[in-house]
Amino acid sequence: MLSLKETIIVEGRYDKIKLKSIVDTPVIETGGFRVFKDKEKQSLIRKIAENRGILILTDSDSGGFVIRNFLRGTVPESQIKHAYIPQLEGKEKRKAESSKEGFLGVEGVTDELIIEAIRSSGATVLGESAENKSGEITKTDLYVLGLSGRENSAKLRSALLKELGMPSYLTTNAMLSALNCLYSLKELKSFVDKIE
Repeated sequence: MLSLKETIIVEGRYDKIKLKSIVDTPVIETGGFRVFKDKEKQSLIRKIAENRGILILTDSDSGGFVIRNFLRGTVPESQIKHAYIPQLEGKEKRKAESSKEGFLGVEGVTDELIIEAIRSSGATVLGESAENKSGEITKTDLYVLGLSGRENSAKLRSALLKELGMPSYLTTNAMLSALNCLYSLKELKSFVDKIE
């Protein structure tokens, strides 16, 4: 498993699922073209890029390049790295038919091709194993802080997202990814204390 400094930006949910089995780094999805109108998501991506850099990994079709170019105009070029998968004809197993252009997306290519694309991008590889990672905010931390699994957790999460200027619709898992991109556990505790 590759451990990266940069956060990877992908188009959709299935791309994110694929990447989480290959890399040890937060993976943020744009929601496809939704990112064009989603000012909260754009702001989150800019914050993450400023904090740790982003690696854009979109499909190799025209839609993927439109999203890539949009992000290129949203985030300073010095904070972006680009990974490209080859244009391979085919369809993903979960789909009844291939995409409009007939190419495999990120979710459809092999792990080896994705790893090769990431390595070729110049991404900062921290190590080959996730076992040395420390200081990451966990779901247990969210529970202990009252952000999940408690009576008023939803209300506290909503207040925290507002305080941090993050998209209000983030799920607990998406919020956890974003928090790990931007803050330490100690910083999160201080934000929660401030809200309470």
